[in-house]
Amino acid sequence: MSPSIKIYVPRDAAALSVGANRVATALANEAKKRGQAVEIIRNGSRGMLWLEPLVEVETAKGRVAFGPVAPKDVASLFEANFLTGSAHPLNLGLTEEIPFFKNQERLTFARVGVIDPLSVDDYIAHGGFVGLKKAVTMTGAAIVQEVADSGLRGRGGAGFPTGIKWKTVLGAEADQKYIVCNADEGDSGTFADRMLMEGDPYTLIEGMAIAGVAVGATKGFIYLRSEYPHAYQTLLEAIRTARAARWLGPAIGGSSYAFDLEVRLGAGAYICGEETSLLESLEGKRAIVRAKPPLPALKGLFGKPTIVNNVMSLATIPWIMANGAKAYADFGMGRSRGTLPIQLAGNIKQGGLIEKAFGVRLREIIQTYGGGTHSGRSFRAVQVGGPLGAYFPESLLDTPMDYEAMAAKKGLLGHGGMVVFDDTVDLAQQARFAFEFCAKESCGKCTPCRIGATRGVETMDKVIAGDTSKLALIDDLCHLMTDASLCAMGGLTPVPVMSAMTHFPDDFNRAPKRMTPENLAAE
Repeated sequence: MSPSIKIYVPRDAAALSVGANRVATALANEAKKRGQAVEIIRNGSRGMLWLEPLVEVETAKGRVAFGPVAPKDVASLFEANFLTGSAHPLNLGLTEEIPFFKNQERLTFARVGVIDPLSVDDYIAHGGFVGLKKAVTMTGAAIVQEVADSGLRGRGGAGFPTGIKWKTVLGAEADQKYIVCNADEGDSGTFADRMLMEGDPYTLIEGMAIAGVAVGATKGFIYLRSEYPHAYQTLLEAIRTARAARWLGPAIGGSSYAFDLEVRLGAGAYICGEETSLLESLEGKRAIVRAKPPLPALKGLFGKPTIVNNVMSLATIPWIMANGAKAYADFGMGRSRGTLPIQLAGNIKQGGLIEKAFGVRLREIIQTYGGGTHSGRSFRAVQVGGPLGAYFPESLLDTPMDYEAMAAKKGLLGHGGMVVFDDTVDLAQQARFAFEFCAKESCGKCTPCRIGATRGVETMDKVIAGDTSKLALIDDLCHLMTDASLCAMGGLTPVPVMSAMTHFPDDFNRAPKRMTPENLAAE
């Protein structure tokens, strides 16, 4: 009997949403009908979301991609002998040679889309657990120094140096320490955390275990947003498998170190992306932001020293430990070292996940990778960094994606999300949405955020109705929220508002409405 030919069909949520399960079933049925031996492997997504479901076939030359594949295409694929990588209208060539994919620098996402996400053997065959094996032979201080030397910064938004946070927890005296992964990925247009957890969960598990070894923590929690049911099931199964293979538990990797993990589901509150609010939720309390100090690194979960890192930060640790701090720091620019997983969404022709070294320019991401707007209309704005990020016009597209460069233009990188808009967008309405979003998602603890956002919506309604005299009030309100809010929820809400007012003033300078009894009553 000839060996089975491997066919890869993503199990990623984005691929499932466009029929990947139906495609996998159709492939299996057609192969059986034709008597062809195939092995269907459910991998993660490569990140070329406009091509999903993307089917790959392993050939002597490498993996050949076909997409987007629908169940109705399956019969014609077999008729064209696609199992050998032969010609077909959906044949995209070797996956690794597709320009969108080929021109990336994949470090954190090196295995996503390549391996079976739940196979420990596959993970190890592609370099998995090398970093952890190395870490258990080192002192905690040496591990922390390696992380510091790499230049890794938090990928959750603030960009705080990871090594400094770890060093603080390492030096804290306590009978118990914790590692908490912030997987409450709630920013609009972001999906990197989900893609990694669904496509390479052992990378996150390994990164958290290394963090535990480094600072002396024996327990970890992954705080996952409830809107990610596929990631939840994948993580649960991966943790069970890792525990059975002794990569988690009382003697990880056969060492003297103990570390175990739990997954906790959030309840849909955006504010839980803020680390202290997340800790409150983990403790079973209402998610309200804590005043700092004390820092979570000294008094975090249940009052114990706690590392709170984003998925991307923790999932990058195995690569750094396996390849060395210098190898990682050689990517990037200035104080932004390594790579950034960029999520391209909105009105874009080719949306998806792009991992590039820091320094890539916004224009290259939108035009070269994204292919311009999906509508074919002129580009007008891109919001970088989630719902609290700035709106950048065409004139700022040569800004490099770097923490300091973005800050210099009064923007932020956030979690690396980019949402593109064409020339039909109304930036005054987008500014209003920023206030409305903050009003809805505020934890309510501080007045500038709780009340300021509500007043912002009311005032923006008057501006949109034509009362431009209220723009000065919006400006004052934004400064107040920036200076006086307890956390970034209220403190960053003015960023999209002020950027919209600065770069798109025509959207705010509207002719006043003719005063009628109805308008006067509304006033």
